[in-house]
Amino acid sequence: MELHDVWFVLIAVLWTGYFFLEGFDFGVGILTKLLARDRPERRVLINTIGPVWDGNEVWLLTAGGATFAAFPEWYATLFSGFYLPLLVILVCLIIRGVAFEYRAKRPEEAWQRNWETAIFWTSLLPAFLWGVAFGNIVRGVKIDQHFEYVGSVGDLLNPYALLGGLVTLTLFTFHGAVFTALKTVGDIRVRARKLARWVGLVTAVVALAFLLWTQADNGDGKSLVALVVAVVALVAALVANQVGREGWAFALSGVTIVAAVAMLFLSLFPNVMPSTLNGDWSLTVTNASSSPYTLKIMTWLAAIATPLVLLYQGWTYWVFRKRIGTQHLAPDAAAGAAH
Repeated sequence: MELHDVWFVLIAVLWTGYFFLEGFDFGVGILTKLLARDRPERRVLINTIGPVWDGNEVWLLTAGGATFAAFPEWYATLFSGFYLPLLVILVCLIIRGVAFEYRAKRPEEAWQRNWETAIFWTSLLPAFLWGVAFGNIVRGVKIDQHFEYVGSVGDLLNPYALLGGLVTLTLFTFHGAVFTALKTVGDIRVRARKLARWVGLVTAVVALAFLLWTQADNGDGKSLVALVVAVVALVAALVANQVGREGWAFALSGVTIVAAVAMLFLSLFPNVMPSTLNGDWSLTVTNASSSPYTLKIMTWLAAIATPLVLLYQGWTYWVFRKRIGTQHLAPDAAAGAAH
């Protein structure tokens, strides 16, 4: 296996890790409006991801940086052609981070309500737009002989990509609901399990349609295996959620995300961005990659840094592993003025 193939796999792993972790992160943000009934419950939801949301976003920075260094042509075409949707995602992530930090800085109800609304929308929009972006990457876009995107924003809003957006939106919401059930106690835990059941059923329908469409257009035997794993894991997650096995439900919803993302990358390889204008103009792992020397240096750095990052992030999740509920909020927090 060549180094550019190795880095394609590593970038796929980074995006998979990002969607696994930031997936439930976005899902919890969406649930602040769909599940929480009052401000203390919204505080509980925010507290479940409070210690980890910024660490989850590190995976996005690493995936973007690795793409830039390992496949500069891919990075240039992707970020120039998808400039507007990626800009929207970036702005959402910035506002979302500010909202988490500033929501409790003042006790006024309007102040906190506005930041809570910001958390909801800046969780929902990226959850949808990431699916649209990756749907277009797998489907292919208008790339000319100079490896430049020559389409419009409207071209990105095609039925396949929009369906991909619905898949990530519903799947992340389901992932967030089972995470909430795993991390909370009391009535909110029970309602999270009930909501996860209904969201999971919707997810199963749209995800099956999207994955079958992907398999029909670009799939092979390996992607078919990933499709089957994703579908089986999602059904098993629904069953585990129904019988109250929240840990298993969360793990299996995570397997669903891993298998679904793996299927997309398996369908894509050896392309990184197919051209719908001419197959010879597609970006591949060969023509989009950096020099072998650059990839070699990157491989050594990744081998040293990656285990340290994984250990630190794993330790963070271990420290903040306990369940929480409204009874764990300080008195002023329960009244809506908490940090």
